[in-house]
Amino acid sequence: MQGWKTPWLYVFGIGVSNLGNWIYLVAINLLVLQITGSPAAVAGMFIIRPLAVLFMNSWSGSIIDRVNKRRLMIWADCIRGLLVFVIPWLDSIWAIYGIMFLISITGALFGPTSMSYMTKLVPPEERKRFNSWFSFTTSGAALLGPAISGFLIMYTNIQVSIFINAISFLICALAIYFLPDVDEPHNTVKVRERIGLKTISKDWAEVINFGRSAQYFTLVYLMFQSVMMLSFALDSQEATFIKQVIGLDDKDYGLLVSIAGAGYLAGSAAAAFSSKWMSLRMFIGMGVVLSSVGYTIFYISNGILLAAFGFIVFGFFSSFANTGYTTFFQNSVPLHMMGRFSSTASLLEGMAQIALTLILGFSAELFSLQMVSIMTALVAVVISVLLTIIVYLPSKNYHYEPPEGKMSVM
Repeated sequence: MQGWKTPWLYVFGIGVSNLGNWIYLVAINLLVLQITGSPAAVAGMFIIRPLAVLFMNSWSGSIIDRVNKRRLMIWADCIRGLLVFVIPWLDSIWAIYGIMFLISITGALFGPTSMSYMTKLVPPEERKRFNSWFSFTTSGAALLGPAISGFLIMYTNIQVSIFINAISFLICALAIYFLPDVDEPHNTVKVRERIGLKTISKDWAEVINFGRSAQYFTLVYLMFQSVMMLSFALDSQEATFIKQVIGLDDKDYGLLVSIAGAGYLAGSAAAAFSSKWMSLRMFIGMGVVLSSVGYTIFYISNGILLAAFGFIVFGFFSSFANTGYTTFFQNSVPLHMMGRFSSTASLLEGMAQIALTLILGFSAELFSLQMVSIMTALVAVVISVLLTIIVYLPSKNYHYEPPEGKMSVM
């Protein structure tokens, strides 16, 4: 395959899967509410994925780096499709929770595997542009999915939306089937090799040693993830802030979320079109600072107009930040251990995220929600500025150039 034919097939497959996920998200919320009549039961769904990540990511990277990644993604999508297909036939909330936990476990395998496969598939010099278009597809799915799901539920039923998600996983698996195998035969460990505690401990030690040896990458990684975790923690207070501080209703809340999604979609398109002339440093620096500023604007607002402007700024520039960081990550982490590093990082990030979200929530109870949110957003801005200074250190130029010698199958 030549040019962009192969990557676009990958983007198509993942894009269809993401669209199905967003269609499913609306439907599963309504299905659980319909079965139980309990908002608490709906909220309970949102702790299933973090629990699955904590369960899987301490050891899943050891598997990902040792098996054929293309086959693993195909099997993961097929399994998820079959599991989702079962959900509409269930009438027990605990059975649905159990199936969702299995889906999340499989998804926890798919995510890091996809990152590793994508890094091998796309040539280093094309990663920034590819990641921009990939982000555009993801944000487009986030905008279209809920709208499509609402239309389907209005004119058909909840089950149809869930079945469509099952089909989307199978379409994604089919698209991946037609992609090339990026793993060299001699790099793939035999399926029968046992992965025990000794192997997992050795892999963790290797990840830690890499973090110690790649000190500049580790510093950028920690600072960027700190900003992201502060942003995610602020997200947990978003709905409360909109309704209790600004005084808007559910309709206005939905409008603001749509505006943020539109901003992210526009930013992803801008990043894709500007990827050839904007440097990777500019993507990271400009993106992380201005997205943090967008959060600050939102939390100092006292009306819908300023809140909407903050959401637009945040949505637009966060796409630059995410694209830049993803490309930097792909260029910095060795391919042979990318699955292990991604899984381990996700595990630690998840634990830190839970703690940070709880701290912010308790602080908002003790003090003013707006004051706590503004202080948190300002901390994110300060870290972002420091990160940008570190990114632009003249002595670190080589970290932002595509690595030489890593050829792709594209």
